[in-house]
Amino acid sequence: MSFRYRVATVFGGSGFIGRHLIKRLAKTGTVIRIATRHPSSANFLRTNGAVGQIVPIAVDIRDDASVAAAVRGSDIVINLIGILYESGVNSFKGTQAEAPARIARAAKAAGAQRFIQISAIGADAKSKSAYARTKAAGEQAVREAFPEATILRPSVVFGPEDGFFNRFAAMARVLPALPLIGGGHTKFQPVYVGDVADAIMKALASAEAPGKTYELGGPRVYTFKELMELVLAETKRKRFLVSVPWSVAEFQGKVLGKLPKPMLTEDQVELLRSDNVVAPGAATLADLGISPTAAEVIIPTYLDRYRIGGRFSQRAGYGT
Repeated sequence: MSFRYRVATVFGGSGFIGRHLIKRLAKTGTVIRIATRHPSSANFLRTNGAVGQIVPIAVDIRDDASVAAAVRGSDIVINLIGILYESGVNSFKGTQAEAPARIARAAKAAGAQRFIQISAIGADAKSKSAYARTKAAGEQAVREAFPEATILRPSVVFGPEDGFFNRFAAMARVLPALPLIGGGHTKFQPVYVGDVADAIMKALASAEAPGKTYELGGPRVYTFKELMELVLAETKRKRFLVSVPWSVAEFQGKVLGKLPKPMLTEDQVELLRSDNVVAPGAATLADLGISPTAAEVIIPTYLDRYRIGGRFSQRAGYGT
């Protein structure tokens, strides 16, 4: 891939998508600033580039001056920051609406040539979910501040460090049943993290991507129930799949949502009421020249560690 950019600032670069993106971006020779609250948490990424090429820097996304300093002199600015639940000062509004606006304004003022905003399928200003509303607000703010920005909306992202398949595989280790909220009928189109990282790279190199929004989904649509069945098949465990009515799920979300790291919140239950698939007519991975990777190809490479006896167990049948 031919690349003319010299300096990139990646907000949230030490996270799930970021670690896959940094590897690809470093190969272009671009100097990379990983903007994060805790720079030491990004030190493991330094080895993906030459000495001094990858530099973790401290940033406060709530502070204009801090953000401006992080993007100063950058050709590329990429915002990967997002949260699945609110905690302490990390609110949906502050993280997913106000921060993207602040970053986009600073990037435009700094003269950045490209801006990539990672949003999510389901971003909707009219949604009852605060997560979805603030994702939409973040998109709008980015468009207003940096009209040429490229917005990428992935469905559920999977890969070795994901918080979806790993979570349910871990639950299957200790629980006799897995929950099917609302009966497990909600549809998803899981997308491989490597494809998302490739989409960012393609968008940066494309003359067509500025100003466009792409929805990123895998090659197949699954119901939530089918995804739980896939988890059980790959981990070779027998577990009941129990339908949980919406009213019960809402109560569980209200209670569990008070925990420091909740497994379920009311807002997540609200999100599950809507399908999470690529919209008809949307620009997709194919428009970026990417053939999406099937979940069945990737998840066996990391869910095998949840099998009885561990990763190298040769047991072929289902266990307990």
